Amino acid sequence: MRDYVIEHLADPAGVLIVDDTGFLKKGTRSAGVQRQYSGTAGRTENCQVGTFLAYRSVKGHALIDRQLYLPTSWTDDRDRCRAAGIPDEVGFATKVQMARDMLGRALDAAVPVSWVTMDEAYGQSKSLRVWLEHRDVGYAVATRRNDDMITTTMGTCRADKLIAALPARAWCRLSAGAGAHGPRECWRRRRQHQARTCH
Repeated sequence: MRDYVIEHLADPAGVLIVDDTGFLKKGTRSAGVQRQYSGTAGRTENCQVGTFLAYRSVKGHALIDRQLYLPTSWTDDRDRCRAAGIPDEVGFATKVQMARDMLGRALDAAVPVSWVTMDEAYGQSKSLRVWLEHRDVGYAVATRRNDDMITTTMGTCRADKLIAALPARAWCRLSAGAGAHGPRECWRRRRQHQARTCH
């Protein structure tokens, strides 16, 4: 699937997008199912959770990889795993580990990509951000405001202190398109402004 998508959508400015979603389920036999948070439902529900990797370019977008999240309630019960068709060699992996595995497969396959984007569940992982930096891949990720591992050319500091150090004129409002509840807007730092408080 990845090869087909890249054949038709490849672009040097392409973006890899990591996200997970929940699939509501009844019962206990579907692989990986348990009561856990589902972004789809917006609450804890009996569900499966899958982590996905999508590719987007000016030519379109499509999913190129996926991995089922298996909680320890599953990976610690090999009989239950076998009954659901999960091989013995499949062990527990965090969603961040799964994201890194999928990104690694895409980068190792020379998928043309300019940067990666992820929500806070992945973006707050310093190890994943450092891994992307070592792979020389740019990223735009969400993180917590008190994340004290934001690295800049001037050092490392907390996200909220970095933002507060910039003057109001350093920001511009951008449209992220229409949303279900009205316009979706975000703020972006103007390129010429730098915060000076990191150490």
